[in-house]
Amino acid sequence: MLTIVFTAMAYGAVFVFVAGFLAKMYKYAKTPSPLKIPTTPAPLNPIGAGIRVLGDVIFFKSLFKGNKWTWIGGIVFHYAFLLVILRHLRYFLYPVGWDMSLQNTGIYAGIVLPIAVLYLLMRRTTVDRTMFVSSLPDYFALALIFGIAVTGLLMKYYVRPFMVDVKGFIFGLATGHFSTVPLEPVFLLHLTLVMLLLVYFPFSKLVHAGGIFFSPTRHQCDNPREKRHINPWSPNLSA
Repeated sequence: MLTIVFTAMAYGAVFVFVAGFLAKMYKYAKTPSPLKIPTTPAPLNPIGAGIRVLGDVIFFKSLFKGNKWTWIGGIVFHYAFLLVILRHLRYFLYPVGWDMSLQNTGIYAGIVLPIAVLYLLMRRTTVDRTMFVSSLPDYFALALIFGIAVTGLLMKYYVRPFMVDVKGFIFGLATGHFSTVPLEPVFLLHLTLVMLLLVYFPFSKLVHAGGIFFSPTRHQCDNPREKRHINPWSPNLSA
């Protein structure tokens, strides 16, 4: 019975995550930009604007310019989280190939991740500018990720579940060849927190992971003299 419950919850969480995320991206893509509002100095052509967006995605350039201390915490947090996710791909793959080369790096990232979360939480509670724009959902997201990281470390170093059963259950979800869910309480808590994060993701600020590509201040190029920006609600205005 518990296996059926967690299997249904896992599929439901993935569905809500994918459907909610795609719906948000569709909404962003269909939202018109009535004004030419790139943050200057801005690139003069679409290629430069694309490179600018990638710079924000990969190096967090705008955050670096805004606050160096927040940038340190942010970039460490995001890359640690990414490495942890990549390390977990071994549970969805058979046979496991390139992902095995990330196992040790992913473990170190898993240790760094909760420290980075605590650092960002400290920034949100001590820096006036950050406190002003923070709300309960921001703290909830950090608490979720912190819980996921801590329960993951507990399973790595203290209450290790039988990894063959874990692999069998997760791989079964991915392939449709279902297996019994491991009954280790810490694993069940870890899995529940992950599913809760997936459900919460599309309805929170975490959706900025995709929304950044639709930000007019970043992806617009600075060419108002060369090309007139027409208000989408008034396409027939004369020059």
